[in-house]
Amino acid sequence: MRAVVGAGDGLATAQALRAAGIPPRLTATWVRDGTLVAVRRGVYTTRELWQSWDVHRRRPLARVRAVSRTLRVPHVFSHDSAALMHGLPVLWPQDSAVHVTRRHLRASITSAGVHHHGARYDDGQVVEIDGLAALDIARTVVDVTREHGYRAGLVAADGAMQRGVSRAQLAAAAEAMRGWPRSLVVRAVVEDADPGAESAVETLGRELLMEMGLQPIETQFPVPIPGGVAWCDLRVGCHVVECDGRQKSRPVADGGLAHGDLEQLLWDERRRQREVCATGLGMSRLVWADFWGDARERAKERIRREEAVTRDRFGAHLPAHLEEFARRVRGRRYRATG
Repeated sequence: MRAVVGAGDGLATAQALRAAGIPPRLTATWVRDGTLVAVRRGVYTTRELWQSWDVHRRRPLARVRAVSRTLRVPHVFSHDSAALMHGLPVLWPQDSAVHVTRRHLRASITSAGVHHHGARYDDGQVVEIDGLAALDIARTVVDVTREHGYRAGLVAADGAMQRGVSRAQLAAAAEAMRGWPRSLVVRAVVEDADPGAESAVETLGRELLMEMGLQPIETQFPVPIPGGVAWCDLRVGCHVVECDGRQKSRPVADGGLAHGDLEQLLWDERRRQREVCATGLGMSRLVWADFWGDARERAKERIRREEAVTRDRFGAHLPAHLEEFARRVRGRRYRATG
């Protein structure tokens, strides 16, 4: 059984297990006792592999690959599934369904946990990722926006621009779908996208400031600190906002960005904040929980108070030395100390 799973890149179909001489009743026993995990009906992996795959990317991608092993009708992966395949940020990826687009389907349907979208696309929009056909990044941004709305679309669009997709490419994909449902929302997403957002939580932070009417917003603002440059996520006037996602504190081995122990990470972050604020800037911090439900309004009120304190202390315009430094180093998007 483990050999079959290994040969299938971590997945084994019921057919492959039978071909290896494993009777269906034994497969069913292994599923019941937890030795095997049913990724979807008729596709399995081992308990050890499933538990080692993170819930935000590896497990959703395993479900995509499982569908590719069993779906017999012509299709390309699209929407959330294509976004995951491209490495774009996705809101709530652990809950995302598998999405495919089919040219000759007259109406969208959901069957066996798969969303089938009936929609046209050009052959030039199809790319191959790890042997699977998916719609390209620009089309995927449009699809995600139309499916889930402005916020999820902006997260995807920022991620696309981070990966080198131009605003013109996004606009072209949107123009090809002019008149489709939610095309006006798509247009707003394309206009508002910013390549400076390096994660979904930074996009959500920028969207929050936009909703509050705080403008203009600069992403990845460089601040001189001892030993190098701190790249602050967002800036409005003399106030910077840092957006702290779980990835920053999750170890690299678990799919995060943190090197070393958490205590040292937190200590370094406090030191960095002191150094940034010592240059003549105020700072607010946002975390994932601040963007949802009642916490969103509380976060907006807190940001308003903190930004007002900064304006009273430092004024509404950057000090000349910070503006000059930023003018010299803007565009060098590295994180030497931040």
